[in-house]
Amino acid sequence: MRMSVIGCGYLGAVHAASMAKLGHEVVGVDVDTAKVEALASGRAPFYEPGLPELLDETSATGRLRFTTDLAEVAGSRVHFVCVGTPQKRGEFGADMVFVDAAFDALLPFVQPGDVVVGKSTVPVGTAERLAERLAPTGATLVWNPEFLREGFAVQDTLHPDRLVYGLPTGDNAVPTEAGEAAKAVLDEVYATPLAEGAPLVVTDYATAQLVKVAANSFLATKISFINAMAELCEATGADVTRLADAIGYDDRIGRRFLNAGLGFGGGCLPKDIRAFMARAGELGVDQALSFLREVDSINMRRRVRMVDLAREVCDGSIVGRRVAVLGAAFKPDSDDVRDSPALSVAAQMQLQGAYVTVTDPQAVENARAKWPDLKFAESALEAAQDADVVLLATEWREFRELDPEVLGEVVAGRRILDGRNVLDPVRWRAAGWTYRALGRP
Repeated sequence: MRMSVIGCGYLGAVHAASMAKLGHEVVGVDVDTAKVEALASGRAPFYEPGLPELLDETSATGRLRFTTDLAEVAGSRVHFVCVGTPQKRGEFGADMVFVDAAFDALLPFVQPGDVVVGKSTVPVGTAERLAERLAPTGATLVWNPEFLREGFAVQDTLHPDRLVYGLPTGDNAVPTEAGEAAKAVLDEVYATPLAEGAPLVVTDYATAQLVKVAANSFLATKISFINAMAELCEATGADVTRLADAIGYDDRIGRRFLNAGLGFGGGCLPKDIRAFMARAGELGVDQALSFLREVDSINMRRRVRMVDLAREVCDGSIVGRRVAVLGAAFKPDSDDVRDSPALSVAAQMQLQGAYVTVTDPQAVENARAKWPDLKFAESALEAAQDADVVLLATEWREFRELDPEVLGEVVAGRRILDGRNVLDPVRWRAAGWTYRALGRP
């Protein structure tokens, strides 16, 4: 099938290459010339495991190409809209300027019978509004939310854990004739994962738009719950990791995402829960999501608490102390530094008088662009040279596997803060380190 992907950022680039891998003929369109040139040459403009190889493979087949010329989408049967919805400056709500601009630009090239597929995470009600604008073209809008995990995006696209179609519906929430026709087209698009058994949920526009933000809100709540428990553990001397292990055996709860530490960041969870709250307020049901304010608050408190912990292990002051921060990306296997807890803590400590050096396997350049006043190093050993305290802030494998004896040879003081609760405290203490972590004695 011939298709277009509008917007070739993180979501769009992965989606375009994955659709070509599934056998479709894909043209990716973006206004950023440098990004398009990079993708066209097989270079991903961001770090995502497996994507460069996928770009090389699919480009070589001739099924994948990238352009800045939107007119080249003409003739495509399906158009995926994959542009971003960042948080509005100074507000909680999602900024829809890129989605609206993408639809405005696409409309002249859409033909009757085409299917336009929204994949962006948007406030509920957006699809209904955009469907009205699309109606005169004779094309049909479907909302097909994405569920990508950074670091696993290629796998999640090629082998999704579920597919959701939000279709136009009529009486009794039954899909319209156009909706049924659009479903058949998407079934063809996703024929391979459907044949592999990927679950399919067919629903209305509103439900499809709520799925992603509801899922992210649940995950954020689970993370903040265990971090709230970490606060109680610190007050009582309990161990939050053992607590998480114990309650995680309950099938109704589960152990995943019950990892206390610096909390969540990135370009999705923080802005999505805030946009969700903002939209609930617009709909007059803000009380239904008031708990998310505390979820957000708990998450941000973890960063402040980590700075306090550094102060505690440094005899009450970090002024003039040398601090090594291991990690800049908001999570491992990514170079994304948006709302990174690691960089937030590093910046706070520097503002409070510490000499901070940050390192990360992939995110140093992005971090330097965002925080040019911070000092950066190429490795953990370089960052830790003469450090008074080391903070593990992003749980990259190379940081988790550090040898405490080797690291101890370069530091000024053997003090380590395990911001992700991934190190073995017995091993580090046996090597003479003062070990501290959030929620653990």
